[in-house]
Amino acid sequence: MSRIVYVNGRYVPYAEASVHIDDRGFQFADGVYEVCEVRDGRIIDEPRHFARLKRSLDELKMAAPMNEACLSVVLTEVLHRNRVRSGLVYLQVTRGVARREFFFPADDVPPTLVVTARSVDPLKGESVAAEGIRVVTVPENRWERVDIKTTGLLPNVLAKMQAKAAGAREAWFVDRDGFITEGGSSNAWIISEEDVLITRPAESGILRGVTRTTLIDLARKEGLKVEERAFTVTEAKVAKEAFITSATTIVTPVIELDSAAIGGGKPGPLVKRLRSGFHAIAAWRSI
Repeated sequence: MSRIVYVNGRYVPYAEASVHIDDRGFQFADGVYEVCEVRDGRIIDEPRHFARLKRSLDELKMAAPMNEACLSVVLTEVLHRNRVRSGLVYLQVTRGVARREFFFPADDVPPTLVVTARSVDPLKGESVAAEGIRVVTVPENRWERVDIKTTGLLPNVLAKMQAKAAGAREAWFVDRDGFITEGGSSNAWIISEEDVLITRPAESGILRGVTRTTLIDLARKEGLKVEERAFTVTEAKVAKEAFITSATTIVTPVIELDSAAIGGGKPGPLVKRLRSGFHAIAAWRSI
């Protein structure tokens, strides 16, 4: 079946989908995006994704392409047309098409909206989580506003390629003071010997992950203590357990950091518990 993409009011075959060469997303990475998990015919945590999208747009003084009710309809239609029941739906908004210059274009330039979707076998994610992943550290070299979910991801791409070259699945950025910030496409967590969940505060230096936020809700519901504080590479290497969170990985154990085994080199019981309980607390909407 041919994939179908939404581009600025039209549903078109994937091979024919395009935006103008002067789109500011192409010229300046002047755009933001969201990725929602789709599981068993349900969009996971859509309200939180929409809230974060609005925040990103507001921080960049960028107009929304449509209201949230209409955007929900578009996401649902793209999922239906692609027959996606489990996988992901991706939406990207740019400041639109205008002559290439650094200043923002006139207010009447409409933003660009692109929505795509694809199926992902959930068993593949479960297989990865059952084994755990390896992570490498890289120096933090991104701009300070990583709290905005922009499409300017070249440092993340390079970090993840470095991880891949080392036989790892993710890279954790480390700031100049030796503290881990977050992953190339995920939030970073460790678990102390006292079963305290530790993750860096989202006020600055990291993206406030939607899955991260929902997991904090789950942890508190389960009576687990959460500390939002910075932690060092050394602290991570001697942690009882470690894991990453994102819409595409949910809760995935980290079993090795820079060749140092974590938790005996295998997924621990608390991470498994958090992963298994995640979707019971996450918000969802049937498609």
